[in-house]
Amino acid sequence: MLIFIDESGDPGLKMDQGSSEYFAVSLVIFEDEEEAIACDQRITLLRREIGWSADSEFHFRRNSHHARERFLKAVEPYSFFYYGIVINKAKLYGDGFKNKESFYKYACRLVFENAKDKLHDATVIIDHSGSNDFRHQLSSYLKKYMNDDQHRLIKKVKMQNSKSNNLLQLADYVAGVINRSVQRQKNKADGFRKIIAHREIFVQVWPK
Repeated sequence: MLIFIDESGDPGLKMDQGSSEYFAVSLVIFEDEEEAIACDQRITLLRREIGWSADSEFHFRRNSHHARERFLKAVEPYSFFYYGIVINKAKLYGDGFKNKESFYKYACRLVFENAKDKLHDATVIIDHSGSNDFRHQLSSYLKKYMNDDQHRLIKKVKMQNSKSNNLLQLADYVAGVINRSVQRQKNKADGFRKIIAHREIFVQVWPK
């Protein structure tokens, strides 16, 4: 089992100074490695089809509506499923959320808890960001809360650069789609989500 994680928005709480109002984390899961490879290859082919260079990155926030639709329609036939959490930061309180790294780890924990029944011996791939110390902390944190003596839900956690990993780019797209859909006021908010709706297991909006 392969799991790819990415986020949309930022974990900062200073909305009056430019922080995003919402923060979303997506969990994209492939149970079959061959299906993951096939989806990866399809994304590579899509770059050529739309005339992009081989090192161009699919990034939901920066891409045009046309590119977004092409990407989502290209990946939707492949057998992955996803979970997500979208956090309304205006409703948060408590000092613990003021630390960005603690906030990010907690958001990851929430979405993993929702997916717990589906996980088994998974390799988790996360976008390569933050310090080495933070990446080590995040790996230990997830294993601590997901594994016990009877169950090893997470086998290992790996950090890779999203620019060179098509399936992390897929996770970025899913995070962007659910974030935009929850906010609703943005253009084509629900249309993008409908394209991949059959891949969605559960998206939590938190807190209520």
